[in-house]
Amino acid sequence: MLLYLRLLKESFAFAINALRNNKLRTLLSLLGVTIGIFSIIAVLAAVDSLDKKITSDLSGLDKNTIYLMKFSFGPSDIPSWKREQFPNVKYDEYIYMKGAMTNTAELGYQIFTKSENIKYDSKIVSDVNIVPVSHEFIDIQGLEFERGRFYNESESSSGAKVIVLGKDIATNLFDDLDPIGKEVRLYGQRFKVIGVLKKIGASIFGQSNDTAVFIPVNFVRQSFGDNNTSLTNVIIFKPVDGVDMEAYKAEISQKLRAYRGIKAGEIDDFFINVFSGFTDFIDGIIGSMKIGGWVISGFSLLVGGFGIANIMFVSVKERTHLIGIQKSLGAKNRFILFQFLFEAIILSVIGGLIGLLLVWGIAVGLTKALDFEFVLGLDNILLGTGLAGIIGLISGILPAISASRLDPVEAIRTGM
Repeated sequence: MLLYLRLLKESFAFAINALRNNKLRTLLSLLGVTIGIFSIIAVLAAVDSLDKKITSDLSGLDKNTIYLMKFSFGPSDIPSWKREQFPNVKYDEYIYMKGAMTNTAELGYQIFTKSENIKYDSKIVSDVNIVPVSHEFIDIQGLEFERGRFYNESESSSGAKVIVLGKDIATNLFDDLDPIGKEVRLYGQRFKVIGVLKKIGASIFGQSNDTAVFIPVNFVRQSFGDNNTSLTNVIIFKPVDGVDMEAYKAEISQKLRAYRGIKAGEIDDFFINVFSGFTDFIDGIIGSMKIGGWVISGFSLLVGGFGIANIMFVSVKERTHLIGIQKSLGAKNRFILFQFLFEAIILSVIGGLIGLLLVWGIAVGLTKALDFEFVLGLDNILLGTGLAGIIGLISGILPAISASRLDPVEAIRTGM
């Protein structure tokens, strides 16, 4: 063990000496490893940060949440001209499904509508995301409140003029005032503020609850009608835990087909979108990004490996005389082999650490500049360091073997 510690110490000294005496040559040779480690760790860190942000944005939704609507989340075999003829889901279908469905924890109704301006006294916030939903939405999405409450079933059913504000909307309209009980103007009507949501930060998907307001869905129905083509209606299902999803989807299809009078052999004129399908799609994109990062970085690491091998071959040549002396004094081939292998690994790890340092600096800068937390995790740091070490090991094998096989007499004569 002491022998290997001594070997490591000497190899570290030789590596630092190479950096000190041949700065430009060594740094250029290490550049490939630095770029390679920087590329792969930057990609993996970016993907991990993106994955963490997406997971946070979607944390309030169960992966088994189902959206029943006239549109599909993904590609469809049904021609677009036919899909455009599909009817919007209706509020009476929501009422029917509430009574007909089994194994359902929550079932809600939502209307997707365009952004609007909202006003309090002389202050106006433009392009506010309006979210008309039924009262069950709070339990479907798991909304958290800074103050106040969500509207109840009675307020939802009657279309009461009550409103729940996202944190950014409340701040922009009221500054430090308590919004609860105040009235804001929306759609030319006065709405009483009954709740303010906790701040969750920007969403990777664009709009977040911070920049949204929630109003009873029946107010929009009463104001714009059920047949307004500019609105898209959705019935949201949250099944109980452990339910057979295929059987649950089949039950939705069977009951809505029966309610709409769709005959056997005719296709569904609606789509059952399972939220897990969307998350699987996102996971697929993230996986592809990781693979792309590995492929791109692989070329840099290959070049870096050749650079390390070049340094080590030059080092063997420059230290031929010293190798001959070490062997004449009794150093075994294994000692010489490990000495050069350790040196190659140390040089490669130094290049890798420079790459990691660059990633860390960029991560800190982006986190401060953007409303997005760029995370360089310990697992990626260990991966980058380990990968650099492996590159050094592979690159140093041939030079180390050639050094260990030198004849001591020839080595001393050559070095003289």
